[in-house]
Amino acid sequence: MKVGIIGASGYSGELLVKLLLGHPRVTLTAVTSRAHAGQPLAKVIPAVRGLDRGLTFSPSDAVALAASDIGLFFLALPHGAAADFARVLVPAGKKVIDLSADFRIAQQTTYEKYYGPHHAPELLAAARFVLPELTLPAWKTEAKLVAAPGCYPTSILVPLVPLLKAGLVTREHIVVNSFSGVSGAGRKAEEAYLFCERAESAKAYGLVKHRHLAEIEEQLALHTGAPTIIQFNPHLAPMRRGIATTITVPAAPGGTVEQVYAAWRAAYGASPFVQILPTGETPDTAYVVGTNRVDISAVHDPRTGNFILTSAEDNLMKGASGQAVQIMNLWLGYPETAGLV
Repeated sequence: MKVGIIGASGYSGELLVKLLLGHPRVTLTAVTSRAHAGQPLAKVIPAVRGLDRGLTFSPSDAVALAASDIGLFFLALPHGAAADFARVLVPAGKKVIDLSADFRIAQQTTYEKYYGPHHAPELLAAARFVLPELTLPAWKTEAKLVAAPGCYPTSILVPLVPLLKAGLVTREHIVVNSFSGVSGAGRKAEEAYLFCERAESAKAYGLVKHRHLAEIEEQLALHTGAPTIIQFNPHLAPMRRGIATTITVPAAPGGTVEQVYAAWRAAYGASPFVQILPTGETPDTAYVVGTNRVDISAVHDPRTGNFILTSAEDNLMKGASGQAVQIMNLWLGYPETAGLV
């Protein structure tokens, strides 16, 4: 299968380039960037020197790409821009995996509440939100367009969904604190993300109405059958990559940590990219960065009656590009782990 990356010069796009150049089953044929059009791939991304197959950045021309023989495209673009490309590529019969937020939210009104006007609302019904460990496999034959989950939502949905479905935790008073590396903000030159501003500094941001909240709560409702409201408190941490999430959730009457682990094993026992750590051993971003893994663990606090769930992942791998490749593998019938660690 020939594949292409639209928007290949950002953090997620650059990582997709590296993953796809080393993938055993696909051929990276096109990389696009308006800013770098005409430049050799290896000049813009020196890390792929000698592996770049002579690729050059091409202009981001949706019509020309739709007429090519490339079968699958990754959209590594900001929200809004991704929809503009999807509305040309999907009707042309191309498979599309979108790493932006444009097709993660099924309800147009909810999307517009958090992101503004939607540029391709006619595609929302055809889009499928796919978190491989949780989404039922019917998507592989139904989908024309796949939305890859966000980084924060992945770190929250993986530990929480099986417990809500099993009735082991309550739906009220769920508090989520997440810490993200600075790369989560994307590659941009802004004062707030300069080294001197972020080194030795951590702070909360986006409180009350972070954009990922819409995605998280919609997916919790879809997967568990009832509305679920959470208190989501994201933080910017002084590290380049990684997400560490702590979820405090009241245990249902009689719920035990052993039942939590049993529910996780039932949900993820065959999942190559979920590692269930022993109770009391909390995940560490240092050990997941560079992998497509999410590590999870849980403890019970008898004093408060709460479970404390923790997870860690690489925001650019399991939270973005690695997960997108995992989705591609499943969609095309390749081994789920192909090209990933």
